[in-house]
Amino acid sequence: MHILITLKSPREIEGMAKSGAILAGMLAKLDDIIRPGISSWEIEKFANEWIESHGAVAAEKGFEGYRYATCVAINDEVAHSIPRKGLMLKDGDIVSVDTVVNWQGYMSDACRSYAVGKVSDKRQKLLDDTKKALYLGIEQAQVGNRIGDIGHAIQQFTEVENNYGDVRELIGHGIQPTMHESPNVPHYGEAGHGLRLKAGMTITIEPMITTGTWKIAAKEVPNEDWEYYVTADGSDCAQFEHTIVITNDGPKILTSYDKEFDAKYLLD
Repeated sequence: MHILITLKSPREIEGMAKSGAILAGMLAKLDDIIRPGISSWEIEKFANEWIESHGAVAAEKGFEGYRYATCVAINDEVAHSIPRKGLMLKDGDIVSVDTVVNWQGYMSDACRSYAVGKVSDKRQKLLDDTKKALYLGIEQAQVGNRIGDIGHAIQQFTEVENNYGDVRELIGHGIQPTMHESPNVPHYGEAGHGLRLKAGMTITIEPMITTGTWKIAAKEVPNEDWEYYVTADGSDCAQFEHTIVITNDGPKILTSYDKEFDAKYLLD
């Protein structure tokens, strides 16, 4: 089967980087917002206002019937969780905020997990290791490598070396001009297998890592025509995601919310 993948021009990459800077700025600012006692709805409100005040659109709104700017997942929630007015964050929770920004037709997609107050050592390690897994995947996004190299690096670190669960059903993807494009980018796989990576490809890498099983279960949101995902065994889940472009000089992050950490991956 032929998969259509567009290689992005410098103009498109520049536009995506501007979109990504808006998204990244919001995720960075959430460090000052997220604390015990706020509702997940306050995260949604802040994110939506930030995106719109920077001349962009929250692209998740209206996508396949979704009504919100963000997905806000807490503890055992994996993905697609809606922000909720009555759900308060507690000291020791972990929360993941995922969103997509459309700035003048240019798309960016990122997620970041946060500690709420003081978290347990186990939860802090999950946060640290999930972030490390993302960057191990990014490091493999080199011209000439294959999609399987990205997933293998992540799975080797998470499941083989650290006995985490590496969610299978929800994966990274191509991006631009729409939110979800080819190719699929799993966070597990075999090195040397899959589509060969080329300069100009723009993809997301977004591992969802659990302290238990990799299996997930769907739950319905009361009074909403929507399903979200939780871990099948109630274990915790964290997620970190960047939008990147593959270049002849290596992978470059378009959604950098940690400039010092991302220094080697930033566009010139």
